[in-house]
Amino acid sequence: MEREKQIRWVGSAYDDLLAFPKDARKEAGFQLGKVQAGLEPSDWKPFDAVGAGTREIRISEASGIYRVMYVAKFEEAVYVLHCFQKKSQATSKQDQNMAAARYRAVVKARKENK
Repeated sequence: MEREKQIRWVGSAYDDLLAFPKDARKEAGFQLGKVQAGLEPSDWKPFDAVGAGTREIRISEASGIYRVMYVAKFEEAVYVLHCFQKKSQATSKQDQNMAAARYRAVVKARKENK
């Protein structure tokens, strides 16, 4: 069995996840654990508008709708780009831009560290 990838939190993603209500936080952790093990999360969709290979874990709780954007295509780690609560049907431009900027930062850092 291949070893689990580590999770690397980008920007404020970890603190943002900690701000989720307890049940949403636990579900996000469980789903990210599946991703680390090379499995698919229970409810996700591709979000290539942010960057190639970006996915969004979808969490629905009584307290609201939550999202965790990540990219797992790099062999060294799962990069969690952005964690947020959805307030409307569509993902806001602000949330998309935040995740896209962090995606670009990850790609840039990976090139510099080669």
